[in-house]
Amino acid sequence: MKIPQHIAIILDGNGRWATKQGLERTVGHEEGAKRIKDVALKANALGVKYLTIYCFSTENWKRNAQEVTYLMAMPERLLNNKQVNNFKNENIVLNHIGRRTKMPPKTLAAINNAILQTKDNNGMVLTFAFDYGAIEELLTAINQMLVKKLTSIDEKTLFQHLYTADLPDVDLMIRCGGEQRLSNFLLLQNRYAELYFTKAFWPEFDENALTAAILDYNNRNRRFGGIESDEQSGR
Repeated sequence: MKIPQHIAIILDGNGRWATKQGLERTVGHEEGAKRIKDVALKANALGVKYLTIYCFSTENWKRNAQEVTYLMAMPERLLNNKQVNNFKNENIVLNHIGRRTKMPPKTLAAINNAILQTKDNNGMVLTFAFDYGAIEELLTAINQMLVKKLTSIDEKTLFQHLYTADLPDVDLMIRCGGEQRLSNFLLLQNRYAELYFTKAFWPEFDENALTAAILDYNNRNRRFGGIESDEQSGR
């Protein structure tokens, strides 16, 4: 089985899963947070080099204040010392992409500590896209280049100024929850990604579901804008 180098996942459906169970939406987010560790460990065991998960978008601030407050505190629970040590012992590098200026200080501190504690690892890079939006990312990159007064901007220069400068393009993008859209997630980095949509809500997405997505990826024919040699020869 060919393993994608970089998998990105939109963690959709936490709230709907909870509502379906007759529970508060926050319970769904809590279950979703637990699922992150399980799926990350499976991806690491399979040999995935980069796993990027969409946890909180720049548009999620539009949700009710109580839910936003709960989600903002999630990194403190997900990235407590015990959990970070678990990731560290698995040789996983923790990373963050997204805007840092609106986060509560405790949230930012939890993220920074997780990055610091795992910086010497050399295994899979687990990136949390938290307060992330592709348009905001692009605008930030453009403004950085304007400040530098760059006179010529090519593809390489642009990508060097994105939050994902140290990450390769996405190979497989998975979205849970039944929706079929990118929702402002890694729009440039997903340019040639294979898209996989599942109706399973994120709290239902387990190690077997990840394997199923990778098996589906193995059936794809990635041409990156080119054509098959058989097509080119007219066969």
